Amino acid sequence: MTTPRLTRRAALKRMAAAGLAAPFVFRAYGAAPSETVAHASFGANGQALSDIRSFAGNKHWKLVAVAEVDLSRAADVKKQFPDVKVYQDWRELLDKEKNLDSVNVSTPDHMHAPITMRAMQQGLPVYTQKPLTQTIYETRQLTKTAAEKKLVTQMGIQIHSHPIHKTIVATIQAGAVGKVQEVHSWSGKGWGDVNPRPDRGDPVPSDLNWDEWLGVASERPFLKGYYHPAEWRKRLDFGTGTFGDMGCHILDPVFGSLALTAPTSVRSDAGEPNADSWALDARVRYEFPGTAHTTETVALHWYHGGQHPPDKVVKLIGDQKLSYQGSIFVGTDGVLYSPYLDGEPVLLPAEKFKDYKMPKVEADDHYSQFVDAVRGNGQTSAPFTYAGPLTEAVLLGCLSTRFPKTALEWDAANLKVANVADANKFVRRRYRKGWEVEGL
Repeated sequence: MTTPRLTRRAALKRMAAAGLAAPFVFRAYGAAPSETVAHASFGANGQALSDIRSFAGNKHWKLVAVAEVDLSRAADVKKQFPDVKVYQDWRELLDKEKNLDSVNVSTPDHMHAPITMRAMQQGLPVYTQKPLTQTIYETRQLTKTAAEKKLVTQMGIQIHSHPIHKTIVATIQAGAVGKVQEVHSWSGKGWGDVNPRPDRGDPVPSDLNWDEWLGVASERPFLKGYYHPAEWRKRLDFGTGTFGDMGCHILDPVFGSLALTAPTSVRSDAGEPNADSWALDARVRYEFPGTAHTTETVALHWYHGGQHPPDKVVKLIGDQKLSYQGSIFVGTDGVLYSPYLDGEPVLLPAEKFKDYKMPKVEADDHYSQFVDAVRGNGQTSAPFTYAGPLTEAVLLGCLSTRFPKTALEWDAANLKVANVADANKFVRRRYRKGWEVEGL
């Protein structure tokens, strides 16, 4: 008797239902892992176009469709992929494209969760840009759903796969600086705005569906240059400021190397947002439970904009110039300075580590890793099981800036701030009527 042949999509669904590894299903049902992955992108320009071009480096990947609320921004992707179908409504794409194997979500932050959740509910593997979501509740729900459905997922922290980041993780976990007591991380970026929202409305461009762009957010007038296409990250209802943008990148090797779990408390001492926009600066301190790579507890300090680590910490890196972005790990036996992607990590004091050999690591292709995992070959390195807790912690830091000079006690199990009731209204957002998504 001949075993009936399944499409990969059907095979993957059967795999998830049975809890089996993809290669087993492909062998059993004849859906060869070498098939081309049919892919759709939510977003067609900016970061989305960058993601598309990176995926295209994998020969087993094919772009089938894109959803782009601003049709004027779809020209470049049409030029490179002439056969791609262009939708303006992301829901229509998911309703009509029945033979997809995977998707990426590369939209403004506020639409990450609804699109990702809907795609996962349809059994699709998802690559979602950082931060995974805009609220902590959304992150928890996406992480839970991905695990329940046994889906391939990856967060778009592509430098997670960079050799510099992998070297940091390997060096810390090798015990080079002993047990880590505290970490200081920073970014010189200032994705914020101190000015109030302009009291006006501007004509909506003919190619832009403003209602679709707003999505789950509340209605408001279109303001030229204030939200779309590049300024939304500054706005409370659409982005997560510098912290949400860069925190997921810069704190990734911190979480990875120290194997951090959820923080127990967080306090902001600089950088309160106004009614509409995130602040330009921030200074936030977390307390985390200890791990095998830290002391009994470990403090994590974050700074951005005009805020920087204090002089006593900067002195620990000696003659090294403090980089625009980076981290300083303070251990019981030394210091590791990571100038983000401006150079290799440095162990200090220099004399002590002059003969130390850094662990050898190899780079991964973050995008091909996802495509290969969808095909049943290997696993992703930043699945939602990892990226979810990292994002939750970053978003908790964003939330803390709304309550300056107040130590917020975080109850991760119950997803709430235990000591400041008002803070909990920012843990979860209510979607605009008609834009509700099951599971969120």
